[in-house]
Amino acid sequence: MQELSQAELIVKVNQANEGPFAVFMYTPLCGTCKVTERMLDIIMTMQPSLPLVKCNINFLPQISQEWQIASVPCIVIVRPGSVKEYIYRMQSVDELYRKLKPLVEQE
Repeated sequence: MQELSQAELIVKVNQANEGPFAVFMYTPLCGTCKVTERMLDIIMTMQPSLPLVKCNINFLPQISQEWQIASVPCIVIVRPGSVKEYIYRMQSVDELYRKLKPLVEQE
């Protein structure tokens, strides 16, 4: 999972030819974020082509305000030209996999 800065994420979001992708928002000291990252690592092992990046929300003041991120961990599904989808509940690997798998199928 590639880590992006705020500037890199803004460029990725604004690229018109870019397909849908997911952004994992976290903070380094958050225990639930660490568990979520482990779950995402398992999903990435099953689906290596999953378009998923991660960002430390501490370094995203503009995006966290614009996207109105309520808490971490948060997975934001970005689809060009449509409303962003937010996932705050990370119950299981299976549930996350089912929510993220369509991103691979849309490529």
